[in-house]
Amino acid sequence: VQLQASGGGLVQAGGSLRLSCTAPGSIFTDNFMGWYRQAPGKQRELVATITSGGSPNYGDSVKGRFTISRDNAKNTVYLQMNSLKPEDTAVYYCNLHSGTADYWGQGTLVTVSS
Repeated sequence: VQLQASGGGLVQAGGSLRLSCTAPGSIFTDNFMGWYRQAPGKQRELVATITSGGSPNYGDSVKGRFTISRDNAKNTVYLQMNSLKPEDTAVYYCNLHSGTADYWGQGTLVTVSS
């Protein structure tokens, strides 16, 4: 299963970015999607997940700033990131959880300058 993520880049603190991730339609609609991130020297951590029905869940560090959503017609999950902080700098990975397996995108780099 190939997940295609995009939307990373360089932004100043307080700015916004939107990440997108597309998965094959045959597997996208019925499964959890999520975003994780890994900063240099740190473990990968949960950013946000969303159920097939659209219920979101967020990591504590991004609550109130980030919003995850999905468009099943486009087989795409989004992560809207607002009020970005330098500590949000990381490689962001798209995830699809099927219940029996996890699939990962290639990662997209988000850099927040102070």
